[in-house]
Formats: sequence, structure tokens, C-alpha cells
Amino acid sequence: MRDLPGKYAIAGVGETEYSRASGRSTRALGVEAVRLAILDAGLTPRDIDGMLSYHSNDSTPSIAIAADLGIRLNTYADVIGGGSSTEGLVAYAMGLLEVGLCRGVVIFRAMNGYSEFRIGGTGARAATPVRGLELADRPYGMLSAGQRFAPVFMRHMFEYGTTSAQAAHVKVAHSRHAAANPKALLRTPVTVDEVLASRWVVKPLHLLDCCLETDNATALVVTSTERARDGRQPPARILAAAGRVNRDRPDYFYQGRYTTVAGVHARELVFPAAGIEPADVDVTGAYDAFTFTAMLQLEAFGFCERGEGGAYVSSGAIELGGRRPNNTSGGHLCEGYTHGMSMVIENVRQLRGTVDDYCPRASQGVHTYEYRPGGCRQVKDARIAMNMGWASPATGSALILAGSRL
Repeated sequence: MRDLPGKYAIAGVGETEYSRASGRSTRALGVEAVRLAILDAGLTPRDIDGMLSYHSNDSTPSIAIAADLGIRLNTYADVIGGGSSTEGLVAYAMGLLEVGLCRGVVIFRAMNGYSEFRIGGTGARAATPVRGLELADRPYGMLSAGQRFAPVFMRHMFEYGTTSAQAAHVKVAHSRHAAANPKALLRTPVTVDEVLASRWVVKPLHLLDCCLETDNATALVVTSTERARDGRQPPARILAAAGRVNRDRPDYFYQGRYTTVAGVHARELVFPAAGIEPADVDVTGAYDAFTFTAMLQLEAFGFCERGEGGAYVSSGAIELGGRRPNNTSGGHLCEGYTHGMSMVIENVRQLRGTVDDYCPRASQGVHTYEYRPGGCRQVKDARIAMNMGWASPATGSALILAGSRL
């Protein structure tokens, strides 16, 4: 990656409504998101010749989306995967561009994650046969992500004295951010006491520690920075990307020091490649399937010391107006669950200065910086943004973006 920082960029972003009853197929959702991303980039379907997507056997293949939009592809790939996929596919898109196979690559994720195939383990997912790696955990009650990850969260509490109240501050911060997001499913700020009073799902996770299963589609356009400069929007330049980085034994991560998540290895790849340190990052997007996942990633990527994640997220640092706001759209906990794509979209808009909040001239980059419900969520002078993807404690990703002003 040494010769690539800034050579490629995210030129366009697109998303559908976030809902719990889309009433549409994943194909229709995907077409809308991809079309909007291409328009946002100032391109046409003829400018796109590569397409990448990820799914859990719950979506629509790239060739169907491309056909509906009149796109002829030089290559495509629909990969199995979840929360560590967005950043990884950005890296793959850079590779396709670098070898000359493509000139413009669209990445999309389309899912009816509430009305059809629920990530939480109920609905269609619960009816699937037990097979493969699931034989090691699913027969013992570990059906959902929360059940699988809970031992890691509990171990962090045991080793470092982390408390549920500290982790609850992630939900509190993200709910305040979502209160300035017209698209968010949950726009009512919550308190630490309300998080702790919500029912148990699996200890140490309360209901409000968990994300919002959602119907939606999201998309990104990746192309060269040179080409993106001629588009409709200022390019978000890609300084570094790493996808699906593993720690030891990703197939069974309850061994060794399993509070050390895969981000510690991804960190060693992206920061040297980008030529920056964690202190240089202005805004973060840490995958928040749960409050604890965001906390563990911020710790693993070096925004605080080992074991200090609870203190960091409860200090005010991750709130708008704090040292390094996290998930300024409300993230998966409050805006809607998108398998990571929406947090990259949010950071692209942060770097453009055009976050879609309630400021009357937000689309023109004019913001009040008054952080309140129904107000502003644009980070002032955001220059570098970082996204951290999470598939499990043993698999993670990262993406570092820079605005055109840097």
C-alpha cells in the first residue's frame, strides 16, 4: 500500500430509506442505492465496470443489479461476509483499479434485515440447518452474534473492571447523534439509566446495548482520485484500507487472550500505510453491532490504552463536541443496521462537510455546529476519518479516509 495513499477515492455514496418494513425486494433496494451512488459521484452507468457486494445468503447478486441499471461489467464478486466486509471490499476495489481491470467500481449491500432475514438469529435465520462451523456453538444456544460475543465482553469486564454503565455511554452518545439525523430509526436520546434498565438479552448485553435490525441498501463508488475530482462531490481520498484481518484461530476465538480483538493486527497495517497516528484522526466510525464492539475496537486501534476502553467511551470523547466523535449518524445502534456500510457513508459526508442534518443549508456545507436534538451533527474541520469493521472478535477491518482539503 506504500504507493497508493490518496491515489483512489470514494466518489459517490447512496442509500435507501432505513425501515423495518421496506415492502420491496433486496433487488429493488440495491438498484436504488447503486443508482443514487452513481448519481452522487456525477457518473453514469457506463462509467461503472466493476461491482462488489457482500451478503449472508440474504441478498441479490451483482449481475442482477447491473442488468437493471444497464451496466456492463468487466468483473464482479458477491462475497459471503458481514461487518468486516465494507473496508475489505474497498481494498479489493483499489486492487481492481490498480491492475487496470476496472475504471469505476460500485460496492453495495442490500438486505431486508428486519422483515425477512434477521441478523439477530430469529426469523428465516433460525430455521436454517445446523452445519459446518456452527456445530461447535449453535447446538449449545449460541445462535446470535450477541450470544457468541458475550464471553469476550464479560472477560473484558473481569480483566479490566469495565462496567455496563461505561459501555452504555456508547448508546447514549450515538442516540444524541441520531437525534440530529432525519434518517435515523431511533431519534430519541437515551440515558445510561435507561440502557441499564432495558431487559437482558444475554449478559452483559441489555436490549439497548444492541443494534437495530433494519431493511435497507447502501452503496459506494470507488474510482481514481483524478477522475473523482471531475465529479459532483469532493473526493474522500483513501489513505489506507485493510479487510478481514484475522487474529489466531478465527474459527474458534475463545482461546488465548480473547479480549484482544483483530483490530490490533489491522492497526499495524493501516496506520503505517496512511502515514498517520491515531491522534491524527478527527472522526471515527467503530462498528457498533453492540455497545461493547465499538468500545473494544476503539481500544484495539489505539485511541486509548489496553483496558481503558470503558473509561474512553464514558469520558465524552466520542460525542459531538468531544475529542473524537464516533458514529455521528447514530450508527447501527440508532440510525439502522447496515453491516457497516452506512458508517463509511457518514464519514465520507463528514469529510465533504455536507452531513445531512437539520441545518437549513447542510447540503451546501453550511452548518451551525450546535449539537442538539434537531440540530447539527457536522464535525467542524474534519480532515481525517477512520472506519473500523467487525465480523467477530477474531476478524476486523479498517479504512482511513482524508478530505480534499488535507
